[in-house]
Amino acid sequence: MQIYLPIAELSVNAFLLLGLGGIVGVLSGMFGVGGGFLITPLLFFIGIPPAVAVATGANQIVASSFSALLVHLKRKTVDLRMGSVLLAGGLVGAAAGVTIFNYLKSLGQVDLLVNLCYVVFLGIIGGLMLIESLNAMYKTRSGKRPPRKKHTWIQKLPFKMRFRVTGLYISVIPPLLVGAFVGLLAAIMGVGGGFIMVPAMIYLLGMPTKVVVGTSLFQIIFVAAFTTMLHATTNYTVDIVLAVLLLIGGVIGAQFGTSLGTKLKAEQLRILLALLVLVVCGKLALELLLQPAELYSVGFTS
Repeated sequence: MQIYLPIAELSVNAFLLLGLGGIVGVLSGMFGVGGGFLITPLLFFIGIPPAVAVATGANQIVASSFSALLVHLKRKTVDLRMGSVLLAGGLVGAAAGVTIFNYLKSLGQVDLLVNLCYVVFLGIIGGLMLIESLNAMYKTRSGKRPPRKKHTWIQKLPFKMRFRVTGLYISVIPPLLVGAFVGLLAAIMGVGGGFIMVPAMIYLLGMPTKVVVGTSLFQIIFVAAFTTMLHATTNYTVDIVLAVLLLIGGVIGAQFGTSLGTKLKAEQLRILLALLVLVVCGKLALELLLQPAELYSVGFTS
């Protein structure tokens, strides 16, 4: 069943879009990521223009993340205070990211920037997560005790705040910076930033894994919604028809993903996420390196 997307200006199979939204919803529930790192490249692959994919992908993240967040709120695995600090930084970063996105769009370089950002960040994050997760699994099987956490430079920073749910007493500066960086990526790449936020919350901030997923989803919802609003009012690149189809699939998939996530160990979840990130990175890298079927394209500029 073909359906016409007015902003993207092409026809796409409606069931294909529902399926893509469902897949991303499952990932959102399992890993605590918005799924934008996957949905945006997938939209590239089916022919959606990058500017439309980035803006509309951010919109889809809101629904799939909200659906998964409800489950975590019931389980009381969300640190609302930490999430609020991350959110404050995220809103500032998102505003700066949309400004950069608009400038590069005016130069005609936004498509290349988005693809390069995906290849670089997905490659680095996926590789580091895979190595760390394999090491953690090896130590667990060999019976070695994990090393005790040492005090790092983060404990020495000022403006400390107590986060009771996570059991942390740390400076608000690192969470603010992490949130701002994730917000910047959300605006430029159309991602929730969970694939960077989740590792940062675990390894940089020292948060327990069981609280990380829900807290990450809390921040992602508001940053993605804010990013979508900015893109819609400044770029006019949010395709409502595309967004609705992705939303329906995402909400349904998130419920299944949350259930699946509880059945796997933390190390197994991180390995699966790392492998998925690397697969998407490899596909995008090939798209950039291989010679396209059509060397030239004709378009109109306003």
